[in-house]
Amino acid sequence: MKKIVINIFALLVILGVIGAGAVFYFKPSFISTTQSSDTALVKERLVELSEWTTLKYEYSKVIISRSSKNVPLIDLKLAEAIKLIEYDGYLKAGTDLSKLQLSYNETTKQLLVKVPNSKILDNVADTDTAKVTDVKGDLFSDYQSQQIFDDINKEKNKIEKKKIEQGFLEEADERIQKLLTSFLKTNGYSKVTIEFY
Repeated sequence: MKKIVINIFALLVILGVIGAGAVFYFKPSFISTTQSSDTALVKERLVELSEWTTLKYEYSKVIISRSSKNVPLIDLKLAEAIKLIEYDGYLKAGTDLSKLQLSYNETTKQLLVKVPNSKILDNVADTDTAKVTDVKGDLFSDYQSQQIFDDINKEKNKIEKKKIEQGFLEEADERIQKLLTSFLKTNGYSKVTIEFY
């Protein structure tokens, strides 16, 4: 009796192993994933990155700030102050991946990715480490400390405009295209097309 129970148990174990092997070998539809569900998972991972910085430009800048006090109604300078301002800053460009659009064509096996054009994500001047040197100052000069920040902000905007004119955003788009293509190819997509809008 004990031998029959052991034989039945061994037979059930063998049948279980064969059945499990058949399930994994034939992959029924309830276990497999489709390419479109994989695409949705990839999109979810990319959207988690949100604003994706792909390019950073660091700079050091020196500007001269002037302030003068004139006598009203005549062109006579009563006092003048000149400050030399040294500071560091950086500019970051990238895209907003939360607006990413993915579509997969099952027949051509091609993934189409629509990405927003790059934009400036950050334009920061480090005022904590800025150095301000008095070049010229009079007793009567009225130099406002706010003017230092105003001058730095004006210069920041000039740098941003200049870098955009030099192709900073286009370079960021090129990097996004390379990074996304590489990322998607490692996730199993051999044909990837990236379009910017």
